[in-house]
Amino acid sequence: MAIESGAGTAGEAAPGCTDDLAYDVFARDCPSRDALKHVTDRWGSLTLGALLDGTFRFNELRRRVDGVSEKMLAQALHALERDGLVHREAQQSNPPRVDYALTPLGDQVARQLRLLIDLVEDRMPQVLQARERYDARHLTE
Repeated sequence: MAIESGAGTAGEAAPGCTDDLAYDVFARDCPSRDALKHVTDRWGSLTLGALLDGTFRFNELRRRVDGVSEKMLAQALHALERDGLVHREAQQSNPPRVDYALTPLGDQVARQLRLLIDLVEDRMPQVLQARERYDARHLTE
């Protein structure tokens, strides 16, 4: 496991993490938990998935991620940029232009998310059937 600068070396616990792992998402205070939260929350994962298609301006991205508010998209982009997954480039033009794209790390993460997104979409018939069975059992109680 490669550790980024400032975090120690493999086998050396990062601040807030357990002694067994350099980063442990199951440890309450480990910084990896926040990174996982940013990647897996609804708007973070959809934003990363959308950015796999290329560079977007803010409003283009907002249209692609249907249902996201300006505020929530801005928060997701800020968190993903801070985590090194998204690159924000402001162009000096009139009107001002800001482009968002995946970093190399963001591309790696987004590709893994895309596999999960594809799996969920492919398995939706089974999910919907399971929901129907669950609802039928629990609505009669």
